Amino acid sequence: MRKLWMIVLLLASVSAGAREVTIASPNGKLVVTVSDEGGQPTYAVSLEGQTALLPSALGFKADFGDLTHDLAITRTSAERIDRTYEMWQVKQSHMHYVAQQVNVEFETTNLKSPTSNLKFSVQFSVSDNDVAFRYLIPRQANDNPKSAVIFSEATAFCLPQGTTTFLTPQSDAMIGWERTKPSYEEEYKADAPMEVRSQYGHGYTFPCLFRLTPSPSLSREGSGQTQGQKLSTPLPCREGLGESLWVLISETGVSSAYCGSHLSDYPYTIAYPMHGENNGRGDAYAGIPLPGSTPWRTITVGHTLKPIVETTIPYDVVDPLYPLFGTKETAVEANSSKATGRRESGNLFTLPSTLNNRYTWSWLIWQDNSINYDDQVRFIDLAAAMGYESCLVDNWWDQNIGRERIAELSRYAQSKGVSLMLWYNSNGFENDAPQTPRDCMSTAIARDREMAWLQSIGVKGIKVDFFGGDKQETMRLYEDILYDANRYGICCIFHGCTLPRGWEKMYPNYVASEAVLASENVYFSEGAAIREPFDLTMHPFCRNAVGAMDWGGVIMNRYMSRDNRSRHTRKTTDMFEIASAFTNQTAVQCIAMQPNNLDELSSVLLDFLRVIPTTWDETRFIDGYPGRYVVLARRHGSQWYVAGLNAQKEAITLTLDLSDFALTTVLADQADRQGHVTGVSQSPLKLKKGKARLTIQPNGGVVVY
Repeated sequence: MRKLWMIVLLLASVSAGAREVTIASPNGKLVVTVSDEGGQPTYAVSLEGQTALLPSALGFKADFGDLTHDLAITRTSAERIDRTYEMWQVKQSHMHYVAQQVNVEFETTNLKSPTSNLKFSVQFSVSDNDVAFRYLIPRQANDNPKSAVIFSEATAFCLPQGTTTFLTPQSDAMIGWERTKPSYEEEYKADAPMEVRSQYGHGYTFPCLFRLTPSPSLSREGSGQTQGQKLSTPLPCREGLGESLWVLISETGVSSAYCGSHLSDYPYTIAYPMHGENNGRGDAYAGIPLPGSTPWRTITVGHTLKPIVETTIPYDVVDPLYPLFGTKETAVEANSSKATGRRESGNLFTLPSTLNNRYTWSWLIWQDNSINYDDQVRFIDLAAAMGYESCLVDNWWDQNIGRERIAELSRYAQSKGVSLMLWYNSNGFENDAPQTPRDCMSTAIARDREMAWLQSIGVKGIKVDFFGGDKQETMRLYEDILYDANRYGICCIFHGCTLPRGWEKMYPNYVASEAVLASENVYFSEGAAIREPFDLTMHPFCRNAVGAMDWGGVIMNRYMSRDNRSRHTRKTTDMFEIASAFTNQTAVQCIAMQPNNLDELSSVLLDFLRVIPTTWDETRFIDGYPGRYVVLARRHGSQWYVAGLNAQKEAITLTLDLSDFALTTVLADQADRQGHVTGVSQSPLKLKKGKARLTIQPNGGVVVY
């Protein structure tokens, strides 16, 4: 093993006083180069010799010292990582993570007083298409300090010239509806230049997608840095020539032990929360015990979008923080099918019935007026008629229905084989959102009382809304809600919230987060309805690539109204909406049917809507481009599905190799000679040498199964 590591880890002198560490992925194609040239800690990333990141700054500023300059590499240690684990609620069920993990230790160079030198390590974990790294911070001289405040990071991501971006901005604090932002609900822009200032001037929320393209006026040989070449321009970023690569930057492993971060405006560095978030409550930096560590920053690199869509790095480098519902020793029935226990970290746990389900939701189209007993009965009956597992009762239920009748409603739902999920406001003082129930999730005493009551009436899941911030104080609230809910067998969905950062594995009763400009906006605004195809062909490559996304509804009403005849129309076809249930990834999927849809939709569509799965054993990228179109293959058990969406103004015809999948049937939009969609067609799949020609209509979709 030691001899093997001599091949992948090189510690060499590259110039007088400078040292360099090279870390290669298991297949040798992805390489990270770490340097201390000029006393500045940097790292660079390349894939098969093509630059993904130019030398980019490392380091941080803490209350005990500035560790961004006058640093030298002092030692390294290496370990090969080879682990398998199981998950139930993400894009893949069986994970196998193989990586080269190297700790690179830096020390300040204070020759006058070497005993006062400061130390830290950067831990790199490099797999074939992913780089994850974090800071490991020990206690310093004389075993002190024993705790630290991390004020900021120098961590940079220096992308080559010619890079274009697919990003969504970080909003101002305490703006928007009832001062609930930032809530990760801003619009994405595709193919934008990276030098342009973000909309609010606060940078961009994770994940951040980049396309690196060669400059037509420069050659690769004439523009790159050579090994050991002197870096004359100041950090954090040095321009250079890029290659045709895709790069996705994000973070994972954020818990109550740290704040969430985002990407600054160009030149890109790690940025911490704004002081004004959460009504100014809590610090805008992180406090940690020592020894301690920061969250993992992740970089996924590929020649195509396949590694971006299929990455599992958010889960590969984190561990569960507790077992699911107290660790049981037997398998359970879940989602009307037998599910075996999953083994993780020595614990055998089982899946409750609300994890891995479909739910109905009156509020999306019928809005607040539907939060009454009789209307909720109609949506429970709809769920039962479709074979769905849950019904979500939204805001104001405590006032409009009342707790006693909610218990009665839950009993009625259970008699129909349906479980209730209930909506909650996350707190009572960090924003102005008026919806109730409030003040049930913000303290341990209130949570314990509420969770016990929910368990007593058979509620299996909660949707908690309106967080608005990334401060460590807010991350603690997420964690406390999850942990307390887990003790009572309750699953959690978050809305008006931050990006999940490895939470599906860290918190086993966590299901999904919104953290996106979601389906409710299709109801609120015709502009959002027009944008829906762009949005849902963007998210598989960015937002949904790193975490479960509760988009909030496969919308089957043609008009955005209860009578299905007024207000603005949906701009997508029925097949677009149905295919989005496969291209969007979340283990709890809202099928936003209305009771009237039972009489309006064809038997072909109704039958297919009844059997849509929500959990996946395997996901493969087939084809696509962010914001234009996407085709994915997903496997549930032994059944493969290939689903595609088209956001463009013209129909597209794709020739796809489907030879790896046992598929027989095509469900697609039916169009007349003028290209107008007239309905849905179901036809046998025709293959020629394993390839199929599939046509996807404008704002349309297709599912092959």
